[in-house]
Amino acid sequence: MRNVNHSSLRDSSGFFLDGGVRGERMSPVLEVADLSKAYGDVTAVDHVSLLVDEGELFGLLGPNGSGKTTMIKVLTGQIRPTGGSARVLGLDVEREGLKVRERVGIIPEQESPPSFLTAMEYLEFVGAVRKLQDIGEKAEYWFDLLEFGDKKHVLCKDLSRGTRQKLMFAQAFIHEPVLALIDEPLINFDPVMQDVIKGYLSEYVRKGKTIFLSTHILEVAEEICSSFAILHSGKLLHAGPVADLTARGTHLPEFFLSLVRKDHHA
Repeated sequence: MRNVNHSSLRDSSGFFLDGGVRGERMSPVLEVADLSKAYGDVTAVDHVSLLVDEGELFGLLGPNGSGKTTMIKVLTGQIRPTGGSARVLGLDVEREGLKVRERVGIIPEQESPPSFLTAMEYLEFVGAVRKLQDIGEKAEYWFDLLEFGDKKHVLCKDLSRGTRQKLMFAQAFIHEPVLALIDEPLINFDPVMQDVIKGYLSEYVRKGKTIFLSTHILEVAEEICSSFAILHSGKLLHAGPVADLTARGTHLPEFFLSLVRKDHHA
């Protein structure tokens, strides 16, 4: 991977494009350099470079179709990039995708658990694949936290969309990964459950873990994210700490809309 020149990674507002705070840097858990992904004539990710440090709750923001889901698929080794490179936990995502997926937690966009398993059977399956001890105890923790213990013996095909989302959230964190990459984790939850999830994510990074969160819910990103990046039509428009916006008296939603509209009319 080429070295990222941090001094050049600024946007027109003077913000750093590395997702971290100024001063002494922590270890990057995610390094993206000039990354691109094209589907035929359509460029989904367009020469993106960014760093995410250990302990961040990092929000990848953008309108629908901006390239967020493609980024997560590339970063978890599910699809190959067209150009550039990415490393997750020091692993090259193109050559070591399986190792990346073994070490991280993943919530894919609109992914459903196997229809022929019950909720408990699915978590037991995940536990077996990840060689977890005490999987029954770990599963009970998630049934209790996300309030769906009454559905543990229901086939996944018969679960509501929101309950399936709870199950996918549980499988991503049941092994307590050092890094989780989660795509629109709040989209199917009611306000009460959204509050539970936001509290869990905030506490998770306080323990030194890292979250890479894709969302288009700007108010949530402003509330819980430490740093963020904005994608539009596959291009990186900005990356930096949320605190920089706060210090300027600017709210994330208005900043986001201003940049996206400016880029749209450029």
